[in-house]
Amino acid sequence: MSALIVPEFLLNFDVSSVSKHVWVELVLLLVVLYFLSQRSYKPDQRPLSHQEIDQLCEEWVPDPLTPPLTKFQKEYKAPVLSGAAGVKTTVNGKEVLNLASTNFLGFVGNPQIADAGAAAIRKYGVGSCGPRGFYGTIDIHMDLEEKLARFLGTADSILYSYGLATASSTIPAFCKRGDLIIADEGCHWGIQNGLTLSRSTVKYFKHNDMDDLERLLKGVIEEDRRHKKVLNRRFIVAEGLYQSTGRVAPLRKIVELRDKYFFRLLLDDSMALGVLGATGRGSPEHWGVPVSKVDMICCALGNAFASVGGFCAGSLQAVDHQRLSGLGYCFSASLPPFLAATTISSIDYLESHRDLLSKLQRNIGILRNGLASIPGLFLEGDPISPVMHLQLATPAASDDEEREKLQAIVARALDKASLLLTTTKHSAIERRRFRPSIRIAVSAGHEEKELVNAVAQLKKVTAAVLKK
Repeated sequence: MSALIVPEFLLNFDVSSVSKHVWVELVLLLVVLYFLSQRSYKPDQRPLSHQEIDQLCEEWVPDPLTPPLTKFQKEYKAPVLSGAAGVKTTVNGKEVLNLASTNFLGFVGNPQIADAGAAAIRKYGVGSCGPRGFYGTIDIHMDLEEKLARFLGTADSILYSYGLATASSTIPAFCKRGDLIIADEGCHWGIQNGLTLSRSTVKYFKHNDMDDLERLLKGVIEEDRRHKKVLNRRFIVAEGLYQSTGRVAPLRKIVELRDKYFFRLLLDDSMALGVLGATGRGSPEHWGVPVSKVDMICCALGNAFASVGGFCAGSLQAVDHQRLSGLGYCFSASLPPFLAATTISSIDYLESHRDLLSKLQRNIGILRNGLASIPGLFLEGDPISPVMHLQLATPAASDDEEREKLQAIVARALDKASLLLTTTKHSAIERRRFRPSIRIAVSAGHEEKELVNAVAQLKKVTAAVLKK
């Protein structure tokens, strides 16, 4: 056998002279060559058998779409009303005093308003048969829009079929990606939903804190100067009277900041309409602010006016833009005509019975003075607000524990004292959930002796629950 001939350069090769990274690269090259030389792998294309499919289905555990129910949610039983939720209503076959509904002027069950609705049903039928742009516009819709604009002193208004959808439609109609919104962190869920749908940059200021609002506005202006940003659409969003806390927004100060920093203002005045102001025209009238200083006013009609639906009032340009860009206006069936008729009747009734506003404020004072004296509870809300929140004076270990105690008070008040109350309920996706509370709404339709008796009964109920 002949001897193996080895090249001379290999015989004289010094392995120690090769740097380490060369060896690493050589190994990696060999690994790559190895994988390239392998045959491609194809998984079995055989379809699964019925037995295998059944086994996979049995083993599959889906993730829950919502968080698990809390103990409070499992045990909560909503009261069943028989009839309209007026000043007095029937629950479980028993007449009770209603302190839960935001029927601020006592219009639920008003014969004059009910007759207007019945007459509209006989004339127009029940439904409107489509969105406003598709055979859903009826003369009474335009009559109501004109009535609302004249009532508030704006150039025009636009009607939506559902109160909660009003802010959710108005905000995305004007604000898009790249725009800026400065909003109160205590705004209700309908506003929060509109902020999300707009895809705008949203910054929140502390609830009803004007110093924090100005801090944010000033920061925006300073950032613009540093980075020379292109000017975009900018809005301040707030409520006139916050349903989550019963606090009144200092509208005069907000308008001052709006003018100082060149922002637009969108105000949700759902709780203040028919409540604040000498004639019930809401926050602008209460604060003596020209309505032109508020670019858009959104309101739900389901509170003081005891109807359904909502509207946005403002300039002609702001309203006309929503007729093509307001999603709730373009794609939802329009407000049933009889509800438009009842709203018109409610406005007429308020304008001819201005004493309702003074009676409402009197009832607010009576109830607030009584509720503030209940041991173990703390009263939240401004003195002129018909929405009041009762919280535990001593916070519990958790919100769930507080909620259970408050719900026990509500349940006992219904059972033992014939008082219809409700606890606050917040969605898990809301930005800020305030402390659990009993929300109480007072009406001009309540009598003084009823409110005095309600406070006395609630004191007894609270004492019985909290001593356990």
